[in-house]
Amino acid sequence: MTNLLASLPQRQASKYAKREVFKYQDYETGKWHSASWSEFSHLVDTAAFSMARLGIKEHDNIAVFTQNCLGGFVVDFAAFANRAVIAPLYATSSVEQISYIIQETEARLLFIGGQQQYDEWRAAAVDCPSVENVVVFDPHVILADDDTTAIYYDKFLAMGEEAADDVKTMVARRREAGEPSDLATLIYTSGTTGVPKGVMLSHANFDEAMRIHLQRLVTCSDNDLSLCFLPLTHIFERAWSYYCLTVGMRIAINYNPKEIQKTVKEIRPTLMCSVPRFWEKVYAAVQDFIASRKGISAYMIKRALRVGRRRNVEYIAKNRRVPMLTELQYKFFDKLVFSKLRKTIGIERGNFFPVAGAPLSDTINEFLHACGISIIYGYGLSETTASVSCYDPNDYRLGTVGTVMPDVQVRLGENNEILVKGRTVMQGYYKKPEETASVFTADGWFRTGDAGKVEDGRIVLTERIKDLFKTSNGKYIAPQAIESCLGGDKYIEQVAVIGDQRKYVTAIIVPAYEDLSEYARKMQIQYRTLEDLVRNKEIIKMIEERIARLQSGFARFEQIKRFTLLPHAFTMERGELTNTLKLRRAIINKLYSKEIEAMYA
Repeated sequence: MTNLLASLPQRQASKYAKREVFKYQDYETGKWHSASWSEFSHLVDTAAFSMARLGIKEHDNIAVFTQNCLGGFVVDFAAFANRAVIAPLYATSSVEQISYIIQETEARLLFIGGQQQYDEWRAAAVDCPSVENVVVFDPHVILADDDTTAIYYDKFLAMGEEAADDVKTMVARRREAGEPSDLATLIYTSGTTGVPKGVMLSHANFDEAMRIHLQRLVTCSDNDLSLCFLPLTHIFERAWSYYCLTVGMRIAINYNPKEIQKTVKEIRPTLMCSVPRFWEKVYAAVQDFIASRKGISAYMIKRALRVGRRRNVEYIAKNRRVPMLTELQYKFFDKLVFSKLRKTIGIERGNFFPVAGAPLSDTINEFLHACGISIIYGYGLSETTASVSCYDPNDYRLGTVGTVMPDVQVRLGENNEILVKGRTVMQGYYKKPEETASVFTADGWFRTGDAGKVEDGRIVLTERIKDLFKTSNGKYIAPQAIESCLGGDKYIEQVAVIGDQRKYVTAIIVPAYEDLSEYARKMQIQYRTLEDLVRNKEIIKMIEERIARLQSGFARFEQIKRFTLLPHAFTMERGELTNTLKLRRAIINKLYSKEIEAMYA
């Protein structure tokens, strides 16, 4: 039996041939290039032959340490053709993380992106004797003089082009011999509370994920263009990209995450999966623009938003017929206001935009829908091959993370923990039987670690159980909800809510420095350094007033009483953030113990 992903490039090439499948950027110039299905299929076969020539066997682990790039997709499917397993590393991984994952997977072959990744690997290599061969995607990377293991990607592909018939026959046999139980990939968790764990996802898991998404996302077609923005190491982007290829749509690969705003305007995607932070930035920018409008302009925008909310949230979202007058009003305001907004962002051709990975505030969600930006909000984990639930494009409810996916089972366990069962649930954690046993109930349900409820088949998340803390007054606090609310403010970039066994709730806040500096210039506030800026009494008062408005909907015991503004951002390098930009709360509490104690003095 051939696994679906193992044969996908060849099947689609026979259907689409010279039709474009990828847009990708030159490493040096940033110029966009194109690859057809036939070219992609040929590259996959060639890379598969090269892997076989390098001695890769069935079920071997292959590590990939790179930014998003075309080569990353090629290597994935070449590995599947050989019945090998992909273990991706975040491009921002530290030496310690690289060593840990490669040691545990015993990877014999490693693919590397750019100079930064190569240099990090060289520091880790001494502790990773399993690696026999290294392939470097970026031809501009300077290799060490004493490196006898590394070759450039072009040379690697040349090996496949020169492969003998027996090698080609062997790869063909491996592809045909694939079984659903074969491991496809090892997705390492972010390690917010401990060491990373390798989530074992099989081809059967991905086959099922493709099937249920084809049932749910019925408005997708091979005419769509998806922008690959999130790291392919993340299960959300990985599973989504596989789904896009299954549908036959085009994918534009964003190489540099810092240039995403520019890339969106260049590509004009119809689809793009993202995390809430992207849309929080959009919301903050638009709110700032609205606040700057006066007179008739301000009135028209506010009127447009009221009409947009009525049409898209009260009627379309609930699959109800829109009254004729409301529809006519919406068409007027869509042409006058919303279409210009979407074009400014670069999403005027948008179909819909999947969002997951963190809480998205109802305020921002409602605003985006009112503007005609269709957000498909969802919930899932690496352990469930991404989606457990997501919005139905024509029937969704704000305040939820969507309807449970077809044939996925969900029930509530102790402390209202969400439990999941289905064919998308992982095989377990790699080489960690005890940890695997701890996240499954006796009757085989996966413990998500998230608390919530189920209403009419829709999941409502309440808190991350491990993040939940209790004040000294016995009040339970869900920090993510507060952090998400404050994160929608234009002047706030990052928030860590504090309060475990404390009298009240406080926060460590990283401001949005560019916006805050602009505010200071506008208000003629003098400062020399960021330290001066965040300690300025006028700045603190302004942030305090904005926080008060933002958290007015929370109970008094949940509200932040004091906060500290940092003159620098949380970083992965200091250990404050995971590679997926989640907070490492224990480390933040340790690093900022002095600032925290001062807020309770």
